[in-house]
Amino acid sequence: MVVNIHHNGCVMELDKMDENDWKYHGEGNKSLVVSHSQLSHVLRLLKYPAENAEHSPQTTEQAFRHIQNIVDFNKNIMKPLLGEKYVHHGEAVKLPLDFVRQLSLKVQQERPESRCDKVMDTFSGCAVCLPNLTQISSCHISQHRPPLCIEIKPKCGFLPFSRHVSKEIKRKVCRFCMHQHFKLANGKWKTMSRYCPLDLFSGNKQRMCFAIKRLLEEPQNNFKIFKNGELIYGCKEDVDLNGLAQQLKPYFYPSNGLIHGHQSSKVVLNELIQVICGALLSSWDSGRAGEPRKGEPRKGPAPEGRAHCEAGLLHRDMLRNGNHYLPKDCVLSKILQAQMLDSLDIEGLYPLYKRVERHLEEFPKERSRLQIDGPYNEHFLEKIKNCPSEDDGSIEYAVGKVHQYRVAMTAKDCSVMITLAPCGEDELPEPNLEIQPSKRRFTYSVSILDLDPKPYESIAHQYKLDSKIVNYYLRSLQSKQEAAVSSLYLERDHEDCTLVFHPV
Repeated sequence: MVVNIHHNGCVMELDKMDENDWKYHGEGNKSLVVSHSQLSHVLRLLKYPAENAEHSPQTTEQAFRHIQNIVDFNKNIMKPLLGEKYVHHGEAVKLPLDFVRQLSLKVQQERPESRCDKVMDTFSGCAVCLPNLTQISSCHISQHRPPLCIEIKPKCGFLPFSRHVSKEIKRKVCRFCMHQHFKLANGKWKTMSRYCPLDLFSGNKQRMCFAIKRLLEEPQNNFKIFKNGELIYGCKEDVDLNGLAQQLKPYFYPSNGLIHGHQSSKVVLNELIQVICGALLSSWDSGRAGEPRKGEPRKGPAPEGRAHCEAGLLHRDMLRNGNHYLPKDCVLSKILQAQMLDSLDIEGLYPLYKRVERHLEEFPKERSRLQIDGPYNEHFLEKIKNCPSEDDGSIEYAVGKVHQYRVAMTAKDCSVMITLAPCGEDELPEPNLEIQPSKRRFTYSVSILDLDPKPYESIAHQYKLDSKIVNYYLRSLQSKQEAAVSSLYLERDHEDCTLVFHPV
């Protein structure tokens, strides 16, 4: 039995799987990824809480259905919504259990300590086989300058515009910026990120570059850079931008060598930021990044309400600098369109979720017809696309809005992969990017990943979490205001008194 690998016609034979051919690539909250040392492919395996290390929480059949649901959701739901060229749905596979167990032992020592509260699934052998998006196979690879890959988690790119929003602060400050305060207080991060997603999704190149710079300065788990498939930047508390610049010099440093000293790191990082911005704005059909397709409107979706976040750090002049829009077919425009399926906000959706819950309690067999747990097929997509705009009190409306919200949540938590490979003087890649001042050219690809379906059951948790984040942010604002007032009075109390004598 073989698993078809769509990479230059290569195949991977299951009965000859060797754990030494694979290496640790990374992991998220629910899965772990390993990459093949020769083939341009990765395997994505499920993870379970460490207390389930001795006994699988689900049968092999359930695990395979879980994996197949992920593939189907990517293929049948997210691919049509985000675009054929951006989404790679992969293939569900069953691996030999001996191979999986040996692989688990091999990668354990490379895993971050913070992720070891969960273990790799070694019981089912089920996995998703995907292309390795940190590599490009369409051009000659230089040993001196192997492919670079930038992974960005852009997060939610708009402020809620729903009439159901109860706290006015949610219309002024974005979820990401509020959540940063909550995460800092709970010890998730030691330093607060100054990145704001509304800048990245603005379509204004100046604001976008500002946002990318903030991601570089405080990457957390929202920004990573890979070189030749190896992680070289991101996910660490200690940020070394000078060290990163040294690694990127062969790609972005001016070939004329006119810039020297401490300015060189700044030049290299600025070039990187410009290239990332260009790739995010590109529609892939143009010769240069950021140019729209001829004959089609430039503008992508425009969120209602304000276009900037009050917690952001941008100067007012930059925000006043006219209206900007994302090009219609660029990757951020596609993601934003999917995110905006959340038209009610969690506050407006939660009562509809409760309506569905009451219906399922009364008619439990309806769970299958309403596709609460899938299957994620064309019929599910129709429910999302054809949901009525007004609430008619029906269960169909409630389910449609719940499904739209789940898709929006997936889009709010997805990642964008930008893979760059430098090209020789005689290569004319399409699409390509030109960067200044070096005039070097890159072939590149842009992909969207981390598109798992969000569980129906997580809606109740999201409702509670939203309230916690907003209330904590409001309390922290109040504390800052009280501290500022207190400081003002203290300054006045300690002011020196000066007597001025006038001659009589």
